[in-house]
Amino acid sequence: MSFRSLFLSLAIALGLAAAADAQAFPVTISHAYGETTIPAKPQRIVTWGWAAQDAVIALGEVPVGIPYFSYGGDEDGALTWTKDAVDALGADFPTILPDGFDAPIEAIAALQPDLIVAVYSGLTAEEYQMLSGIAPVVAFPETAWSTPWQQTITITGEAMGKKTEAEALVDELEQFIIDETAKYPEVEGASFATVAEYNGEVAVYANLDSRVKFLVDAGLISAPSVTELAQGENFFFSLSFESFEQLTADALISYFETPEDDAAFFGNPVIALHPQVQEGAVAHVIGAELINAISPPSALSLKWGYPQYIGLIADAVKAGETE
Repeated sequence: MSFRSLFLSLAIALGLAAAADAQAFPVTISHAYGETTIPAKPQRIVTWGWAAQDAVIALGEVPVGIPYFSYGGDEDGALTWTKDAVDALGADFPTILPDGFDAPIEAIAALQPDLIVAVYSGLTAEEYQMLSGIAPVVAFPETAWSTPWQQTITITGEAMGKKTEAEALVDELEQFIIDETAKYPEVEGASFATVAEYNGEVAVYANLDSRVKFLVDAGLISAPSVTELAQGENFFFSLSFESFEQLTADALISYFETPEDDAAFFGNPVIALHPQVQEGAVAHVIGAELINAISPPSALSLKWGYPQYIGLIADAVKAGETE
């Protein structure tokens, strides 16, 4: 079944499920910077950060403005699954905001939004105050860049007046993960460690990182060596190449933008001597688009990227088992 067909069938199912349960306004949502009251159903939504744009679209509406995605996006900063879903709705693609780490206040104001959704973002307190002068702003619940993908969907849905639809969407996507993972029984309970290269060292994602939490939710186990080596770091830590052998797991999962970068890393003589590398127990996740799709997933990227992702991991686990 194509992505378009999957999206359309999901949209129809969600619409039928929630037809008799419209959400009343005003809606008040608590977040890291206080509480935001949305007085009426929003008509012009701007999203900032990651994944909220896909939650809005998956729930049947199209924002007036979304971020520019330099990582994994096309030359215009648009993501494949987002474009496919907007096309499936028969709508015009939203305005893409200027590229940059800081929220583009003026560009957002020019779109005249009546709601700004930044539930998975790095929105600062100052940016929150400035944007709140334009429209109601829903920030992340507790910590920047750490909102679980499920909450990104449910909070966005509540702000849109589609709480029931959002909860149904999360249920449907969680079942999708269960069904896809069940195709590979060898991954159940397998331990993993996720790595990349940064500043000439091995970058290891720790237990609070969204990549790690996502796989734990899917039934895998973050390797004990990750906890031992993290030394209190919650999201990320570095290892020298010479210390890489201390990172042990049933499978290693690596993230590199190009095959050349991947080959250079694993061609390093020290990395090549690692037991899991020698066994072939490595899931080589290559390409910004695939990495973006599952780091963490969004309401639209999950179905696009997870089948390939879990297949790569299963192959790595099986390679380790055969040695």
